[in-house]
Amino acid sequence: MSCQRAQGFLESVGGTVTAIQSAKKDRIDPAEALKLARKMAKVVAARGKKVITFDMKADPPDDQTLIDHLIGPSGNLRAPAAIVGETLVVGFNDDVYRRVLAIKST
Repeated sequence: MSCQRAQGFLESVGGTVTAIQSAKKDRIDPAEALKLARKMAKVVAARGKKVITFDMKADPPDDQTLIDHLIGPSGNLRAPAAIVGETLVVGFNDDVYRRVLAIKST
């Protein structure tokens, strides 16, 4: 459901997706998710209205904290997940997408 909301949001603001990876076909396990997160400058994890931002350069969290925010009930990286520059966004929240994508509210 979150993936559909994210896609709908992007379409509504004229955004495009340059690459799509199916979370059902290409699973990203906790070890790979940690590797990915550690390469980023920021990680933003959204669950509904709750959003937490990690500064991976100045104050990186421990592995368990990252796993708690990145991994879903399937045991893999939560969807939708997007990489925007040096920011990893996990989960959907339209305010987060606006901020990360630098889209002005209408």
